[in-house]
Amino acid sequence: MKEDKVTVRHLPLSEATYCILLALAEPLHGYGIMQKVEAESKGAVRIGPGTLYGALTTLEKEKLISLFDEVDRRKRYALTEKGRGILATERARLRLLADLGDTILGHRPPLAKGKTGGVKTS
Repeated sequence: MKEDKVTVRHLPLSEATYCILLALAEPLHGYGIMQKVEAESKGAVRIGPGTLYGALTTLEKEKLISLFDEVDRRKRYALTEKGRGILATERARLRLLADLGDTILGHRPPLAKGKTGGVKTS
């Protein structure tokens, strides 16, 4: 995986930053981001307001997100092309690490229901 200097500077992403960027696959306001991350992670990841709004400020300065619109004092943010690229690179990096762990530990993904993967089961 070869990245340019700009990409490398941003990686690895913190868990909170990664989740915020994922949530912004569609424009959302701050509270919506917190709700989406908590709901999609089934409560495993919760981002507090202090963490969220600090991260949004930083991500906007770094041009990974931009202000999409503002309605009734609610600012909605969206990923920029740069942000999408950073997110894609981080997803690939995390996938590589997970695959490496599976390889080293000898784990294999579960077979689809009804499939035996060529192994006799009788």
